[in-house]
Amino acid sequence: MDFLGIDSSFLLAVGQIIMIDILLGGDNAVVIALACRRLPEAQRRQAIFWGVAGAIGVRIALIFFALQLLALPYLKLVGAALLIWIGVKLLLPEDDDGHANLAASDSLLGAIRTVVLADVVMSLDNVIAVAGAAKGDIALVVFGILISVPIIVWGSRFVLRLMDRFPVVITLGGALLGWIAGEMAITDRVMRESFFADAVPGVVKYAAAATGALLVVLVGKWLASRQLATREPVEIPLDAGPSSGHKP
Repeated sequence: MDFLGIDSSFLLAVGQIIMIDILLGGDNAVVIALACRRLPEAQRRQAIFWGVAGAIGVRIALIFFALQLLALPYLKLVGAALLIWIGVKLLLPEDDDGHANLAASDSLLGAIRTVVLADVVMSLDNVIAVAGAAKGDIALVVFGILISVPIIVWGSRFVLRLMDRFPVVITLGGALLGWIAGEMAITDRVMRESFFADAVPGVVKYAAAATGALLVVLVGKWLASRQLATREPVEIPLDAGPSSGHKP
């Protein structure tokens, strides 16, 4: 089915890549703010522009190599397992001090370097997920990332508020990663050649994808509930109150 002359499968894949970049790239805006906070306003804008540009270039290069590697036997299975874990981790409660050790820089080049290096370190999950959604099409990767970058940089605060207000958005994001993982696993070269004569039926792909999505949601919710249940509540003594150190 085409929409305005564009293949609907292409639009679906682009939508998946944008969703992945928003969910897994939300920290990018935090990294940019922390890395550039000591710069003057004029240099801050330059650092944001060149830091984001460098991070995009590095990420596209990483995804290109990931696409090549996923053509090898068993690597899609490994990638699917990683995506399952990434999706589950997305549903777990987060710590608030994840960027506490990120140092700000006093120079333009230092801030740019910090943004690019931090993005590389943080982008493993994003690279694997986008490579799985792209299904070997590097042009699709580039297009999806270029569209999602302004959303991440300028709209991340809105997206994060949306996630805080409607937790179902995060659940849907985890399910999306599980969906991609299931489809990735069933289309691994070893699986295709061993069970499907090199051609996986569409119904099998959908069943595997749905199973991956369900697995992420169920395991993620279960682990999240256990994690919250094991946290010790803070007890406040009934007689606690301000102490002046002397009697009136």
